[in-house]
Amino acid sequence: MTGDFDIRDSFWDLSYLRHSSHKDTLSEIADSFHVELSKPTEFLPTRYSDNTQDSNLVLDLMFLHSNSMEYNNHSIHLE
Repeated sequence: MTGDFDIRDSFWDLSYLRHSSHKDTLSEIADSFHVELSKPTEFLPTRYSDNTQDSNLVLDLMFLHSNSMEYNNHSIHLE
């Protein structure tokens, strides 16, 4: 399960210090599909702002089965 979930949360965005109740809902949905958030090998933003006043964000997420070879073993490519 992948996509731009438009949810900011400290669980997947280390530069963001808040917790979102939407993260809990998304986690429940992922649990119902028996998938877990897969964390990349290096934490990078997945959305870069054109405005220097705005911060870069982690909004694109990937949920995989924990026994998948790609689980916690993927990279984010800036291009």
